[in-house]
This record gives sequence, C-alpha cells and structure tokens, in this order.
Amino acid sequence: MSKSFEAQGIIHSIDQTREYGQNGFTKREFVIKLSGEGENPDYPNYVALELIKDKCALMDNYQVGDEVQVTFNLSGRLWNAPGKPEKCFTSLQAWKVDRVGNDAGQAPTFAQDFAPPAYDDDVPF
Repeated sequence: MSKSFEAQGIIHSIDQTREYGQNGFTKREFVIKLSGEGENPDYPNYVALELIKDKCALMDNYQVGDEVQVTFNLSGRLWNAPGKPEKCFTSLQAWKVDRVGNDAGQAPTFAQDFAPPAYDDDVPF
C-alpha cells in the first residue's frame, strides 16, 4: 500500500477530464502553486497532480485561484522499450481535495440547500 502525502497550494490550472483507451479510463490533471509552511513566494514551486476515474469530478467544485489542501499518493512505474533506455514515470495521484481559507468550513454548494426532513412524532411505535 502506498503512503499518502499532503500539499497545500493555490490552483494554477485545471485541465479537462480526458478519456484514454477503449475501456473508458479517465484522467484529469491540475497544477497548484505550493503555498504551505516553508514555501518561499520569491521562488514558487508548481506541482502537477492527477485525478483518475471517479475522482476527476473533485475539481468541478474549484476554480483557478482557490487555495486547497490536496491528499495524494505517490506512484511510479518503469517503461522498457526494445533498444531504448529504461524510463521511470512518476505521478502524484490525488484522491482528496479540500478548500483552505475563509470558506473552508462551508458545506459544498450542492449540500447547502439540503434540509433534513421535519421531525414526525406521530409514529406508530
């Protein structure tokens, strides 16, 4: 099992969800400018992360400029092609995105209009 990591940053760009292959595999990439503790704004660090399959929808609630806390797994694989040098591909696969800042405690927009059913004390038991 892969260890989870976290990074805080401001969303720099959000790509569209893209479909790959015949089996419907989807992936969505986004870039954050790191803003957490220890970051020097004079030398910004930009990090590309990816969302796969059903996690692609996580970015639908965010836009460029939002500050987020991203939880991700670090993964990698080797690629060998005959007659070519071996390559290693590394990816940061995000699986959780939370808003940071003033509205971090607010419920997502889709849940704000939800009202629980009224209490009914006229139950038969």
